[in-house]
Amino acid sequence: MPDAGAEDLEREAFTSPETVVLSPLPCWKHLPSEVQKARVAEVFREIEEETVARRKRTGARPFGRAAVLKQNPLERPKRIKKSPAPLFHAATRRMRDDLRAAYFEFVAAFREAAEKLRAGILPVVFPAGSFPPALPFVGG
Repeated sequence: MPDAGAEDLEREAFTSPETVVLSPLPCWKHLPSEVQKARVAEVFREIEEETVARRKRTGARPFGRAAVLKQNPLERPKRIKKSPAPLFHAATRRMRDDLRAAYFEFVAAFREAAEKLRAGILPVVFPAGSFPPALPFVGG
């Protein structure tokens, strides 16, 4: 059995000190630090309350230390979610629907401008942030 000193040396061979610098969220940067701390605490409290409510609703329970340590990190999940990823990840359904509507509006405007360009109608205005398709090569 190796002595404690050897174990410490082995552990040190695979560790390095790291410094974490915390910065205020940009949207709260103008607030005094005490107000920022209070808001962070409020966000944590809301997350905890939502989690407790969800666990009561679903009956889900956290694993706990022993169950986590018992897992094999190389084991594949029994079920893999097969549904496609959403077009947008958003905080709320309404926000996701708004993003989706804006995207479809952008695509429609782009296609309309591309059709005009193909038909030779100039000048054509493409939506901001888009790249017009290349025109066909005309040999001399």
